[in-house]
Amino acid sequence: MTVEIKRLSPLSFPGKILKAKNYGHWPVVQEYEAEGQGPWVIDLSHRTRWDVQDSNPANFQPMGVSIPDTPGHCVFETGVLVNRMNQTQTSIWHLRGAAPELPEDAAYTETTDATLFAGLIGEHVFSIAEKLTSLDFRDSARTVPFLYQGPFAHVPCQIVTLQRSADRGAILLTCSRGYGRDMSHAILDAGEEFGLKPAGTKAFKQWVKGLST
Repeated sequence: MTVEIKRLSPLSFPGKILKAKNYGHWPVVQEYEAEGQGPWVIDLSHRTRWDVQDSNPANFQPMGVSIPDTPGHCVFETGVLVNRMNQTQTSIWHLRGAAPELPEDAAYTETTDATLFAGLIGEHVFSIAEKLTSLDFRDSARTVPFLYQGPFAHVPCQIVTLQRSADRGAILLTCSRGYGRDMSHAILDAGEEFGLKPAGTKAFKQWVKGLST
C-alpha cells in the first residue's frame, strides 16, 4: 500500500490564496490576493534546513559553501545561507532551488520538519522586530549577513539579518515548530501598524534573485 506523505507548515497566515503548489510534500502558497508592496511576512518552513555539528567545522563545505570561522558570522552564496552558531555547530538554510538530499555524514542533521522558518522583508521590518525583541538587527558594527541567537517574541530563535539598508531590510528566523501559532499571531500583530501582509514564495524568490545579482 502506498502511503501519501503530507507535510503541514507550523505557521498559518490569513488571506485569500491565488496560487499554491506542492513542494516536497509541502502545500506552499506562491501568491496571496492582497500582498501589496510590503512589508511582508513569508512562510518558508518548506525550505530545507540542516545542522552540522563537529569539533572542526572547517572540514565541511555544505553545498560547496565554506563555514565561517567566527560564531555569529554568516555566508550567503548560491542561494545557501550558512550560519556559524558556536564552536561546534552550524546551521544551513537552503533559500532557493530544489530540496537537496541530506549528506550521509553523521555530522548532518535535518531540522526542516522540527522547526518553523519565516522571513520578514521590506520597509519597516526592523521597526516591527523592535516590538518583539531587544536584539539590534541594524547593528552597523556587524557585517551583513549576521546571526543572533536569542529571544524573539519571547521564543528562543536563530535570526539572521540578510539585508540592511535605509529603506529595505530582510530578517530570517527559525525556532521550534511548536511555537508556530503564537509566532504567527505575534508577528502579524506587531506589523499591523506598518501594513505588514502575508506574501507567498513568488515574492520571496524575486527578492532573493535581486539580492544575489
